[in-house]
Amino acid sequence: MSHGRFAGRGTGVNAIRKVGLVGWGAIGRVVGTALTEHRVPGAELVCVVDNRPLGEAAPAPQLSFDEALERCDLIVEAAGQGVVREWGERVLAAGTDLLIASTGALTDEALAERLLAAGPGRVYFTGGAVGGLDLLQAVRALGPLDEVRLTTTKLPATLEQPWMDAELLARMRTATGPVEVLSGTARDVPVKFPKSTNVAASVALAVGDLDTVRVQVVADPGAHHTRHVVEASGAHGAYRFEVAHLPDPDNPATSQVVPYAVLRSLAALAGRTGQIL
Repeated sequence: MSHGRFAGRGTGVNAIRKVGLVGWGAIGRVVGTALTEHRVPGAELVCVVDNRPLGEAAPAPQLSFDEALERCDLIVEAAGQGVVREWGERVLAAGTDLLIASTGALTDEALAERLLAAGPGRVYFTGGAVGGLDLLQAVRALGPLDEVRLTTTKLPATLEQPWMDAELLARMRTATGPVEVLSGTARDVPVKFPKSTNVAASVALAVGDLDTVRVQVVADPGAHHTRHVVEASGAHGAYRFEVAHLPDPDNPATSQVVPYAVLRSLAALAGRTGQIL
């Protein structure tokens, strides 16, 4: 497939990124609305892809994935890890760039390697609900980190999963304070919480090692804010980042800030000046 839309890139000619948005949920609605209102200079919403009929709810034509690949040069994934697994390589092989919000899919190391090797399209990842990833990625150049810990605390109801046994569910539902739900590595934990622990995979992506990142998931009935604490240390320094976000009112499993992180990434890909890279 030829993508002549960007024939002028790199020559000083400004081109509009033609964006296809996959997913019209809590993240997609915010991103799509902002694009429709031209709040991301250099980016235009061309279509929306969703497995539900959206009718008048979508501000752009609802197309199939194949049609989106024909019309767009950038696909924004805002629909979950399954989309990344099913479509990621195909998007990149078509010569279309891909911005991934559901970084939890990258805990499948084989998939991650295939996406990073695929092309000619380019794959990008948004930082989502946590900060400091740019610094951790820079620190890798100094050598490996000895220890990386992520503690994620959310409301119990947002963490309930089909694999949980009756005892754990009862502890979570009757808790009057913090309860550890699961601990493990960034390789293991995001698989158990496909809608709630993309942050773990994002930290591992920045660090460059799924097994180095130890993850603790905590349920707390008093967690009116979703909290992520990243602690990392090595021979060259020590780092600590803590964030507390309001959950999205439509989807409490994700933080309210996530679609705005996607929009920031979009702005950078569209060439907005003044971005912190």
